[in-house]
Amino acid sequence: MQRVVIYPKDIMIVTGRSERYSRNLLNKIKTNINKAKHQPLTIEEFCQYMGFDSSEIKLNLK
Repeated sequence: MQRVVIYPKDIMIVTGRSERYSRNLLNKIKTNINKAKHQPLTIEEFCQYMGFDSSEIKLNLK
C-alpha cells in the first residue's frame, strides 16, 4: 500500500526549503482548503495546490 499523507520532511525534499517553511506551507494549505488542524494533508491535495504532477512527487518520496 502506498502512503497517502504528506509530512513536512517530504515537503522539504520536494521544495528544497527549510523545515519551518515546510510546516508553514502545510498549515497554509490546510487553512486554504478548510481542513482542521487534526486532519492530515494528502499528497494529492498538496500537488493540486502547488501545481505539481502527483505521480512525479510519489516517485521522489519513495
